[in-house]
Formats: sequence, C-alpha cells, structure tokens
Amino acid sequence: MATMNVSLPDPLKRFVEEQSSERGFGTSSEYVRDLIRHEQERTQMRALIVAGMTSGQGSELNADYFDGLRAGLDEGETTAS
Repeated sequence: MATMNVSLPDPLKRFVEEQSSERGFGTSSEYVRDLIRHEQERTQMRALIVAGMTSGQGSELNADYFDGLRAGLDEGETTAS
C-alpha cells in the first residue's frame, strides 16, 4: 500500500480525528479511505446517470409503465416489460 502525507489545518485535523473515533474507525487513515471510496462511488454513479441521460430516448413514464412494474413485482419478476 502506498503512503500519502496530507497537511491539514488544526481544525480539520481535529474534525477527522473526532469523526474517526465517533464512526468507529481504528485510524484516521481508515476514515479518509472510506471518504475516498464513497467519493469514487458517487463519481461512478454520476457517470452512469450521465450515460443513461445521453443514451437516447427513454421509456415514457406513465401509469401503464408503473402498472407493469407493479405487476412484474407481484409475479416475482425482477425487470419490467
């Protein structure tokens, strides 16, 4: 594992230490890694949303569409028709 040193002003350092303790992380490094992982997930989700929005015309979301989703759930299906 690579090492990275980050300089923080005292108030931010205290915040990281407090959050690490309150959230049950063993070290501040674990807390920061968790923050970075969440940011990666958020960035990936954003990219998927943008890809979906630019992929072309979507389905019309009307009452029939949602009725079909409900019917599929009632029948144990995992995808809508």
